[in-house]
Amino acid sequence: MELNLNRVDYLQVGVTSQKTMRLLPASGKRATQKVVIADHDGVIFCFGMKRGEAVPVFKTLPGQKVSRLELGGAIGTPQEKIFIATGSEVRGFTKKGKQFLSFETNLTESIRAMHVSGPDLFLCASYIYNHYCDCKDQDYYLSSDKINDITCLPIEKLGRITPILACKDRVLRVLEGSNLLYEFEVSGEPTVLALHNGNGGNSGEEIIYGTSDGKLGLVQITGNSPVHLWEMLNEKKRGGILCIDYFDILGDGVKELLVGRDDGMVEIYAFDANNEPGLRFEHALSESITSIQGGCFGKEGYDEVLLGTYTGWVTGLTTEPIQKEVGPGDEVKMNQEMQNKVLNLRVELEQLQGKLLQEREKYQQSAQSSGAVSAVPVFSVNDKFVLNRDDASYSLILEVQMAIDNVLLQVRAAVDMFERALDQKNIFISVVTQLQLDQDQRVSCMG
Repeated sequence: MELNLNRVDYLQVGVTSQKTMRLLPASGKRATQKVVIADHDGVIFCFGMKRGEAVPVFKTLPGQKVSRLELGGAIGTPQEKIFIATGSEVRGFTKKGKQFLSFETNLTESIRAMHVSGPDLFLCASYIYNHYCDCKDQDYYLSSDKINDITCLPIEKLGRITPILACKDRVLRVLEGSNLLYEFEVSGEPTVLALHNGNGGNSGEEIIYGTSDGKLGLVQITGNSPVHLWEMLNEKKRGGILCIDYFDILGDGVKELLVGRDDGMVEIYAFDANNEPGLRFEHALSESITSIQGGCFGKEGYDEVLLGTYTGWVTGLTTEPIQKEVGPGDEVKMNQEMQNKVLNLRVELEQLQGKLLQEREKYQQSAQSSGAVSAVPVFSVNDKFVLNRDDASYSLILEVQMAIDNVLLQVRAAVDMFERALDQKNIFISVVTQLQLDQDQRVSCMG
């Protein structure tokens, strides 16, 4: 079955962290879902779509940066309670936006990873893992390297609590209480963990991991040792994996694997009879994908893959046809929904143009004023410095909310910069070859 998905951009919030967007469960069999997303401004925004427009459900006041967002609830019931990690605190909200929990943990560092299962709350700071049950401290573990993510095997299936930590030293650590049950290495630094098929597979013991160098792997976590089922290499040299989900986007009764990467690539894999993944669809965005989930959001009856990006865009890849085909001589009239969209876009464009003129006038007045003070604007920067083993080079990756005009590098060593294509787009960096630089010399890269 051929898979055709069309991109739809819904709205933009602030800069987001990894795993900070989720779809709330639908209230009916054919009802559309609501999305909840949290950003670095501390704002939690929940909204749905009605007649092609975003309709807010609730929006919280700004606060401390939100590092994680998870859904929870009693085991066996719809997981519709919203939990966010902000600093060392965990807060809980109902689907209507009413806060019911404010739990200040005993962690001295900010929470980096979180997992919620019934009354159990699993939290990780940089090196510390804590397990709480009904907000009471249960277990504690100190990792030998930084913790990137955490998941837990389904308690309702196995009857036991088995957390798994993804650590920076390329090791997955399996815990039992406050003790290390066992650990094993994987081929790259694991950056994200998820239950296979969303429920741990038939055995409930299968987890899938994604690495910083773009590999995927499936492993079974038994009581004694791991069983490696398969690993998929990053043959196309794409970015690291930030988010994973399972959803039946093909409608064949079997869930597909949804993958979001830090270079903007979105991939959908289907499984064959041997449970081996095969690529069925891919789409490139211009920024990293921090969250991914499948569901029915934009329009009733049309499934889609919903994405959250670093700069805060909520984007959908929907099965709904965007273009209509007509024969020669036929006329196509816009429906009322499309006419309203066009009208709203025109009004919004006029408002933005008016604001732009006002800001330009303010800038001109302040620039001509003798008492004006120059200040550097503060904005979030997502930076990476990654080693490419194939050609023994490093890639400096910078990501911000606005367009980048140029990059100024200050180095203390000889620099050799070369041209490289980015993904499938015709984008190239400037070429600077064999620069012998003195101490504190600078290189300006225009792109």
